[in-house]
Amino acid sequence: MSLGVTLASIKVIDELAMHQLGLNLARLLEAGDMVLLTGPLGAGKTTMTRGVGEGLGVIGTVSSPTFVIARTHKRASSPVALVHVDAYRLGSPAEFDDLDIDLARSIVLVEWGRGFAEGLTTNFLDIEIERDHTGESELRQVTVLGFGERFESADARERFSALAAGIDQGGAE
Repeated sequence: MSLGVTLASIKVIDELAMHQLGLNLARLLEAGDMVLLTGPLGAGKTTMTRGVGEGLGVIGTVSSPTFVIARTHKRASSPVALVHVDAYRLGSPAEFDDLDIDLARSIVLVEWGRGFAEGLTTNFLDIEIERDHTGESELRQVTVLGFGERFESADARERFSALAAGIDQGGAE
């Protein structure tokens, strides 16, 4: 596996900005895409996923799948579902594989997925959300890494350059 390519590094100042980031990300995703979301509790993984769900036009609300492990959200205008997985309680990559998710015909977002999902596909995004550990601010630093031919190409770098559009980064460039 390659080391990946940094597609974006974005300051996110609050929950609204994290939701907007999810909306923007939704425009870049298609069937077969897997997105791993990594960050501490309260970092904004589910908030970003709600934005992705809204951007994809899912039916109903997107909520954390912590206790059911995976939720499939149908979309009003597409047969491509959004599958939201919480891998926190999974014990091994084999347990993730046992979920029997149709990766080729879905867009899959996996919270706590690092170390569980990478072997299931060669093309994926790994999004790291870091927050201020002092608790003094809501600032998050979001880094998007792309893996595999689909996300390591020059075309992907161009597409993802617009990921921060419309997001208030608190004066950041």
